[in-house]
Amino acid sequence: MAEGFLKQMKPQWEVQSAGLNPTRVNDFAIQVMAEQGIDISANRSKSVEEFSGQHFDYMITVCDHAKQSCPVFPGKGEYIHWSIPDPDRGFAGPEQRLEVFRKTRDEIKRRIQEWIGDG
Repeated sequence: MAEGFLKQMKPQWEVQSAGLNPTRVNDFAIQVMAEQGIDISANRSKSVEEFSGQHFDYMITVCDHAKQSCPVFPGKGEYIHWSIPDPDRGFAGPEQRLEVFRKTRDEIKRRIQEWIGDG
């Protein structure tokens, strides 16, 4: 979701996202981002290992596990951490999960807007 927002808000930036255990882009994430007019359905889930050895100006982690486990990238990039709970953990019904994904989406959007000064 963060990748989708950043690509929309800062199209001049090169934006990548990756995870520690990537699988696929979650259908709920696709749906709640579509509600914001952002199509992430063509995105793919990538591993941080794909970017090993590359330099980044900013590295943003959005969960505490990732903050502790992400590899260190070369260069003097700035590490930023936002503690945002994983919306795909511990919720049974689809309506409840959808609401949790919306809250997560809104929190990510708010954090990005504050960070880039667009909120």
